[in-house]
Amino acid sequence: MDETKKLIKGFQDLDVYQSTYKAMLEVFRNILVRLPREEERDLKDQLRRSAKAIPRLIAEGHSKRHQKKGFQKYLDDAMAESNETIVSLNQVRDLYSHYVDTNLCNQLIDTYDKASRQLYNLSVAWTKFSERRSDAAG
Repeated sequence: MDETKKLIKGFQDLDVYQSTYKAMLEVFRNILVRLPREEERDLKDQLRRSAKAIPRLIAEGHSKRHQKKGFQKYLDDAMAESNETIVSLNQVRDLYSHYVDTNLCNQLIDTYDKASRQLYNLSVAWTKFSERRSDAAG
């Protein structure tokens, strides 16, 4: 086995799960708490929901990986939430730079951008893996 590859025993072993969970904590601890009150029911709420959704969708999808398209759907939904989080963080940075650390926003945007690409690549790899398993079983 390649030394650089890790054995995936569960969803918590996935790099994309780990990075989006850590990023979600950063969003909650260092971004949301600094946004103005008038954003409570709009940008703040949207960012809160999308950042929390990504690791949840990865975990839920992983539990349905035995289904032909189960994992795929959740990966696609997680990628959509990640992209939505990027847009929200761009808005936070550009609208509220006097409230938040713009460097942190940029780092988080980079983290979610990488996560979106990882989710896409995992989705493509999973589709190919599922097709190979179906061909071998058939």
